Amino acid sequence: MYRILLVEDDPVITEVLERQLEKWGYEAFHVTDFQHVLELFCEKEPHLVLMDISLPFYNGYHWCTEIRKISKTPVLFISSANDNMSLVMALSMGGDDFLTKPFDLSVAIAKIEALLRRTYDFGSGVSALTCRGAVLDLKDASLHYNGQKLELTKNEFRILQILFERRGRTVPREDIMQALWDSDSFIDDNTLTVNVTRLRGHLAQIGLTDLIRTQKGLGYLVEDA
Repeated sequence: MYRILLVEDDPVITEVLERQLEKWGYEAFHVTDFQHVLELFCEKEPHLVLMDISLPFYNGYHWCTEIRKISKTPVLFISSANDNMSLVMALSMGGDDFLTKPFDLSVAIAKIEALLRRTYDFGSGVSALTCRGAVLDLKDASLHYNGQKLELTKNEFRILQILFERRGRTVPREDIMQALWDSDSFIDDNTLTVNVTRLRGHLAQIGLTDLIRTQKGLGYLVEDA
C-alpha cells in the first residue's frame, strides 16, 4: 500500500484528502508539528508528499528542499496561488507537479496516481514489491515466498506486478490487459482468464493458494492481509 504524507495546515482540506485517499486504498497521514516536518518524513518514509506552500514556521519550498537533500520521493505541491511564478518556484525547488486550490478531488487523485505510476511502476527506482510475505523481485522477474523462489513468465510477472502495485484495490481486467499489451503480449479477455488460472497454479506450488482474488465482473485483487 502506498503511503502519502499530507503537509497541509488546513484541517478541512486534510480531512477530506485523507478520507478520499484511504477510500482509494492509500495509507494517508498528516503533519501536526510544522516545525518538524522532515522528522515525520524520515519516520514514515512515504511514497509521495502532498505539500502546501503556505505553512506555519517554514513554507513548503523550504521543506521540499530539505526532502530533496535526502530523498527523490515525489512531491506534489498544492496551493491557492495559481500564478506562473508559484509554479516555477515549486518545480525549481524540486517539486514534481502542482495542484491549484480549490481542486476537484478526482483531479487530485489522477495527479497522485500519475506521479506514483511514473515513479514506481515497472521497476523505476524500486527493486522489489511485497505483499503478504511474498516478495516480487523486479530485477529478475521472480517471486520469493517462505524461502522458495518461483520463476515467472513475462505475462505472469506483468500480472503480479500490477496487482502488487495496487494491492488492496481491485484492478480492472482492462488495466491488466493494457499492461500485457505494453509488454508486446496482447491477449483477449478469455486469454487473460487462462493466464491468471495458470499463474494461480504456479503460486499454489509455493503455498500461495489464495493470493489472487477474483472480483466478479470487475477484475482481480491481492490484499495486504
